Amino acid sequence: MVMIKDRIREDMKAAMREHDADRLSTIRLLLAAVKQREIDEKIDATDDQVMEIITKMVKQRRDSVEQYRAGGREDLAQKEQAEIDVLSGYLPKQLSEDEILAIIDEAVAAAGVSGMAAMGRVMGAVKAKVTGRADLGKVSALVKARLTA
Repeated sequence: MVMIKDRIREDMKAAMREHDADRLSTIRLLLAAVKQREIDEKIDATDDQVMEIITKMVKQRRDSVEQYRAGGREDLAQKEQAEIDVLSGYLPKQLSEDEILAIIDEAVAAAGVSGMAAMGRVMGAVKAKVTGRADLGKVSALVKARLTA
């Protein structure tokens, strides 16, 4: 099984050969972020850790797209969107809302409690199953809605 870091490096080489400057730039940013985390934490990043980094980078870029569009800078928003497209290629298929709700229902049943007091326990169980495959902000909102319903 190929590790994500190896796949990213191969994609970087391919982007170099194809003279795809935008894709190459985004891949280099990603590899730099992975390397920085490895140095900071004195680790060799696992696939899960690389997924966390990619997810964080995608979230940052989505926020930037919103800001740029609000400021009337469509050119910068498109650049950020192109980076999101490249980074998203390394993430697993995103879960649908129905799939997320099924996981939440399962976690609520396993926790055996209801109400907002169970939020932390339920989120812990759900987060383990959806990390990298769903926006955790959206998941949190869905859990909150389920527990208050």
